Amino acid sequence: MEIEGINQMMKSSCEFTRRNFVQSAAGLAISSAVLAGSKRKSPSTSSKNWVLACRDNLLKWTKKPDCWSAMKELGVTGVEVDINPAMICPALYHPDKTYNLSPASGVQALKDDLDENGLVVTSFLMHNRLDERLEEELVWTGKLVKAAQMLGVKVIRIDVVPRRIKRENFLPFAVKACKQLCHIVEGTSVRYAIENHGNTTNDPVFLEKLFDGVRSSHLGLTLDTANFYWYGHPLDDLYAIFERFAPRAFHTHCKSIRYPGDKKNIRRKMGWEYGKYCCPIYEGDIDFQKVIAILRRAGYHGDLCIEDESLGKFPENERAEIVKKEAALLRKLRQSV
Repeated sequence: MEIEGINQMMKSSCEFTRRNFVQSAAGLAISSAVLAGSKRKSPSTSSKNWVLACRDNLLKWTKKPDCWSAMKELGVTGVEVDINPAMICPALYHPDKTYNLSPASGVQALKDDLDENGLVVTSFLMHNRLDERLEEELVWTGKLVKAAQMLGVKVIRIDVVPRRIKRENFLPFAVKACKQLCHIVEGTSVRYAIENHGNTTNDPVFLEKLFDGVRSSHLGLTLDTANFYWYGHPLDDLYAIFERFAPRAFHTHCKSIRYPGDKKNIRRKMGWEYGKYCCPIYEGDIDFQKVIAILRRAGYHGDLCIEDESLGKFPENERAEIVKKEAALLRKLRQSV
């Protein structure tokens, strides 16, 4: 996740119809791959069997030779995949290949490796710059939606944050841009999940106005459990915010913060001491038993995706074990709550 400006540490095109597909050779290739992909068994997303996933940038800490053996080492079956405008997945690694989803053959190669290993991509992660280059973003999104359909990926995590436009003027633009994005996925099963992060989408009032303005079932939330806390919301207020937005959640980022006792339930400055107090989920203030209970009551059908931003504070040889412990906790809670 990018978090803008705090300590440098904070960082569906409409679905092509069959007629569209057969208008070109590329369309034929994509159509064939989509049909092949439809035979693939989808992972269970019942409340007891949400896919346990992690961000792809955590895989390297296992020191395994490829990303698939790394996922197995961490005990996850799903992964959120970072994608750049060139359609390359920079954090998926393999000694013999680079995962480039621009040609249909590249998408098929990724699909083959996922199938061979019994693993899934639960979401793609875009680092959008909508108010700087909207037309380019729409083209990129159209390409990614086609790749997502071929792979059976139903969620694309997006950034909706002001970069060029001032925060106070951003909402009308954001509504218009999200409507254009939603036009791309009309008629498909692909949905966008806006991450609550930064100085704008961590504001529940802004989020409500954005969702109300777009009014699309294709637009929802990547519920980042720590980011609302990072923004300054008191701990006791978090669970009501989670309740409020859980029905809109398509995807999660599971991470936490452990603030000093006198800072937990006050309104803090945005990003206050995040680098110092971010921590593994089993050490943090956020009660994941409550989080999972809230998601279950809301009928959530996404994944539980680990995004630990505290690993830089630990020796490299301990980082994979920390993620494994986080996965073990979420697996236990997934089954017991």
